[in-house]
Amino acid sequence: MGKHKGKHKGKHKGKHKRKTMAQRADRHALYQQTVQAPEADIEFFEKIFEQHRGRKALSLREDFCGTALFSTIWCQSDKNRTALGIDLSKDTLDWGRERNIEPAGVDVANRVRLVCGDVRSNEYEQVDMTVAMNFSYCVFQTRKALLEYFKVARKGVKDDGMFVVELYGGMEAIQEVEDEREYDDFTYVWEQEKYNPIDHTTLCHIHYVFDDGSELRKAFTYDWRVWTIAELREIMEEAGFSRVRVYWEEVEDEEDSDEDSDTLGGSGEYVEVEEVENQESWLVYIAAFA
Repeated sequence: MGKHKGKHKGKHKGKHKRKTMAQRADRHALYQQTVQAPEADIEFFEKIFEQHRGRKALSLREDFCGTALFSTIWCQSDKNRTALGIDLSKDTLDWGRERNIEPAGVDVANRVRLVCGDVRSNEYEQVDMTVAMNFSYCVFQTRKALLEYFKVARKGVKDDGMFVVELYGGMEAIQEVEDEREYDDFTYVWEQEKYNPIDHTTLCHIHYVFDDGSELRKAFTYDWRVWTIAELREIMEEAGFSRVRVYWEEVEDEEDSDEDSDTLGGSGEYVEVEEVENQESWLVYIAAFA
């Protein structure tokens, strides 16, 4: 790619070289396809909210909402639901409004409010449930900064509300690794470029490699801290949440797993736990109740 650049300069006037798949790709659309699964998340959050609160959650706040796909699906799931999406990127919010919210119809669009602002602001209305998906809050790399955010999250939910975050970890979380996942015409690549054991910060990227050989390198970059479950629970409690629950993904039974695989895969089912065996990599939901 680029090997014969300029070879035919001045010839074939008016004709343009066909763009590569990477050049035609939309990184936000790719992200939604490869990273997000809002329908499954909403179904699970509904379940634990009703278990602990005895009622249905109707109002949502999506922090670090990006393209607001979660907020859109939330409002589509019930005609009485509302969503507030907050993000610092106006361009990303505009993309979400045009590609997710408006195509969902006027009724849904009227129930989704997007705000270009800081999630640490106290100016927003209280809701039944606040979510911070895809490890987005890990951008807060000090205990002081994370506590400030969690205090705002506590004030942002009603007295019988719930705050939910995701967290990843395991031995692989602190290694320099690349993980690939194949799709029909491209490969999703998660790269952990570096990790600093002194302050637990990590630099990660998402790349997309297409079947025509073109690549979308560093489509997304994340400068995070690798927090632990224990740290998050303690900070949430200090922020004013009355109790915090951890939901761990169950492992598939050996008889259902791939016989050639060295590791057992996740079942997609999450259960509340207090003690588990460590794994190479894991993902949990942490729910904090007001």
